[in-house]
Amino acid sequence: MANVFSPGELIELLGRTGRALEEGSCYRAILLGITKASLNTQSFISEASFQETARVLAKAALRGRIDWLKGLKENVVLGGWYPLVLDSKD
Repeated sequence: MANVFSPGELIELLGRTGRALEEGSCYRAILLGITKASLNTQSFISEASFQETARVLAKAALRGRIDWLKGLKENVVLGGWYPLVLDSKD
């Protein structure tokens, strides 16, 4: 396996430590805008709900990703329940 990153892929700096590389990888630090930052998340459901839906879902399918629906946004998108604690003092 020569390289497990696709060209132009944005990753967290610590995110690349879990991927095996045969050859070195070059990177440059960048500041992400709100759109790109929202697309660069652990949850592909959350990514797909924001923008570039077809690309995000195709990439997730090709990589065999599993979304464990841990966040509020993913659960709301799929119509699931998310436990919220509301502090009401009547």
